[in-house]
Amino acid sequence: MSDATIVYLVLAGVVAAFIVNKFPVELVAICGALALYLSDVLTVEQILAGFGNPTVIFIASLFVMSEAMEATGVTAWASQQLTQRAGESPTRLLVLTMALVAVMSALITPNGAVAALVPVVVVLALRMGKSPSEMLLPMCFASFSGALFTLTGSPVNVIVSEASHEAGGGGFGFFEFGIVGVPLFFGTVAIAVFLGPRLLPRRKPQSMPADFSQHARMLLAQYSIEDRVYRLQVLRDSPLIGLTDLEIDLAAYPSLTVISAQEAGVSGPVGRSTLEMNDFLVLRGSTTDVDQFAAANRLEKARLVVSKSAEDLFTRESGVAEVVIPPRSTSIGETVFPGMVTDSGDLVILAVSRSGEERPRKTVLAAGDTLLLRGRWEALDENLSDPNVLVVDEPDRIRRQLVPLGPRAKVTLAVMAGMVALLATGIIAPAIATLLAATSLLLLRVITVQQAYRAISWTIVILIGAMIPLSTAMTTTGAADDIASLIVDSVGGGSPYLLIIALFVLVAIMGQILSNTATALIVIPIAVAAALELDVSVQPVLMAVNVASSASFLTPIATTPNLMVLEPGGYRFGDYWKFGLPLMALYFVVAIVLVPLVWRF
Repeated sequence: MSDATIVYLVLAGVVAAFIVNKFPVELVAICGALALYLSDVLTVEQILAGFGNPTVIFIASLFVMSEAMEATGVTAWASQQLTQRAGESPTRLLVLTMALVAVMSALITPNGAVAALVPVVVVLALRMGKSPSEMLLPMCFASFSGALFTLTGSPVNVIVSEASHEAGGGGFGFFEFGIVGVPLFFGTVAIAVFLGPRLLPRRKPQSMPADFSQHARMLLAQYSIEDRVYRLQVLRDSPLIGLTDLEIDLAAYPSLTVISAQEAGVSGPVGRSTLEMNDFLVLRGSTTDVDQFAAANRLEKARLVVSKSAEDLFTRESGVAEVVIPPRSTSIGETVFPGMVTDSGDLVILAVSRSGEERPRKTVLAAGDTLLLRGRWEALDENLSDPNVLVVDEPDRIRRQLVPLGPRAKVTLAVMAGMVALLATGIIAPAIATLLAATSLLLLRVITVQQAYRAISWTIVILIGAMIPLSTAMTTTGAADDIASLIVDSVGGGSPYLLIIALFVLVAIMGQILSNTATALIVIPIAVAAALELDVSVQPVLMAVNVASSASFLTPIATTPNLMVLEPGGYRFGDYWKFGLPLMALYFVVAIVLVPLVWRF
């Protein structure tokens, strides 16, 4: 059996496994690579070379950049701008949403852009009396055209550019993809505006993403936070030294109530009966009375820890989180009160609730009690991983939706601008430019190493790294040449237009079942071989393949963004192809007409 025949069999097995969808796609790709090694088609070095390929490094680094933009509130700011500018016009909301997702996709790929905007779009659609199903699919498909604005918009862009360079046609420039991406975007918007009302369903969503836009007001209402709570520190020569909580005279300050006292550096109430220097007195009341009481009794007003203002709960620096005391928690039996600093010294208890009723004074914790905690975002992230409490809503999720342009947003934008400049000018290799940007984000502490690891879609990274050997085998064994010859013969062997038509149909069909990345890695060597056999430039052929691989409209399993909007939009399988067919026709026209006009055969 020839090596080319083995490659055909492995390719058929990989495609069949992708279609059946019973195994993880990355596992299928790895098994395909191992099969090529065990059958002596490729060496160990060739099998593992894919994971060291610059394309893999490039794509992994982009995921880190995407995480930084989301974690620092850049995407939240973009979402808020959308909310403010949409007004009351559903059409304006649709167009602005599609424009925003396209721009974001050009920078952080469709996966990141769609994931960030789905909750916003669902909420805004419902507020305007529209079904989210009328908004989400157009937004999803607009992200695919936005991915064609820049080199970084899609992994396929990078793969196609590298393939063109290796084939001698030269790589594509950073913004060169926009020549096809921009007209595709405007065409997508036109189809959504004029044909969308007829082609898109009107259904209620099967699942609702979390909406934290009213989270602060909801917390204030739920915990009945009506008065301000202050922590005042007892200074030397204070007349309160030696008194108990009950002995403090508040007759001249009618709004004040003593909640408790806390010893400096110790969690819980003071363990003695009387106050001493440096203890903290926790009071509830008006600012005026607190200031006068502090001045009269030699107390330093340490800080306001509870405020009835919704704007004070979530800021760029700090936030709040709800936690529930679970059964068998070691916190059961501890005494707590509003205004108390926790053991870590980083969090303050704003309120305590039991069975829906607020506990304004000292409370001995029991299972099921709820605490509202406040602290810096970093402190919330670090301390709420404690198994003795259950977090109701993760602070990180709340911050990403409510806090636009956080403290390190400017650093993130500066690093992004530097990366784009390096990629646009081509001073250094693309993989080095993105790796330098990702490393800078870590060194500047914009995100942590753990966040970077979690941000990387290892499925995509492993899929690409494991599929590259199959692509290599198709080239080295002549399998790609054989398939290319078959395609060239079937189209008459003389017209490059017929060639890109055949390739577009092949990629479009495969791309509805396989991922567009896997499809591109399979078809690219065939496209290059066919172009060389016809003696035409590889650039128009590869760009047509790129456009076709982006036309993944007909099934919900074609791409990750397609799946992201399935449940929030309440879509069914047939909804995709009804709206997707006109877009497929648009992409076909651009690939067959516009591409050859710009990149000559």
